[in-house]
Amino acid sequence: MRARYAVPLGITAAGAAGLAYAAGFEVRSFRLRRVTVPVLPPGMRPLRVLQVSDIHMVSGQRKKQRWLQSLAGLRPDFVINTGDNLSDPEGVPETLDALGPLMRFPGAYVFGSNDYYGPKLRNPARYLLEKATGRHGLNGNTPVVGAIHNPWEELRDGFDEAGWVDLTNTRGRLKIDGREIALTGLDDPHIKRDRYAEVAGGPVADADFSMAVVHAPYLRVLDAFTADRYPLILAGHTHGGQLCIPFYGALVTNCDIDTGRVKGLSTHRAGGHRSYLHVSAGCGTNRYTPVRFACPPEATLLTLVPRD
Repeated sequence: MRARYAVPLGITAAGAAGLAYAAGFEVRSFRLRRVTVPVLPPGMRPLRVLQVSDIHMVSGQRKKQRWLQSLAGLRPDFVINTGDNLSDPEGVPETLDALGPLMRFPGAYVFGSNDYYGPKLRNPARYLLEKATGRHGLNGNTPVVGAIHNPWEELRDGFDEAGWVDLTNTRGRLKIDGREIALTGLDDPHIKRDRYAEVAGGPVADADFSMAVVHAPYLRVLDAFTADRYPLILAGHTHGGQLCIPFYGALVTNCDIDTGRVKGLSTHRAGGHRSYLHVSAGCGTNRYTPVRFACPPEATLLTLVPRD
């Protein structure tokens, strides 16, 4: 009798321990990723860029707020926010408070779907189904009915008041120590709000450096940015897979990029050109799935250095 139940009970205990770790520890085990990217023109002084993404703020997440505030101690040259700041319609004041110290630095932002719409409870198995069918977000799926609308305008107004540049299907610039940094951004491809035709044409000639920013790293967007010769693309959205298998990696990306590039620095090729791509695993989760496993929450400090 004991032998019959030993294996199932062992599996159940292991599963319970893994869930407790994922929900109780790792989801709050915030990390800083450091990456060096050789993309600047020869002779240009290095730039330190802090990327924050997928905060998914829920009212009351004090530890996350304190950690985000502490990132100001890194003193980056500028900050890039790649969207999905909210997971709670009441979370705007706490998001702005958490990012307040970072908004003293130059910065720019794009929004993700969860900035516009509140999350809904869904079966996690749907992510595997979407991967198998190639249908993600509104890309091939029917429009969402009965969505909760988040107060994204208040978030935008807070960022704009601090001087951060809105890159919603547009271009913008930052001046860093006398250097012109040109930025090209898109609205979220996950919900088909990207309008590349409005920003097409590639880097501008009179800037010292140009880069691209988008929330979700869909291939159509990466192809367009790379073909237009942007040396660096920053994105988020994937949560790094969120629930990963140790020594294997992510099972899903929640878009059409491959799991090998679900987070961190990689490259993308299109139109005979190559761009560096950095995908942030983000520092939050959907409020209905507050777990992470083998994929700690993160922000990234990218040091841009001259290319060879």
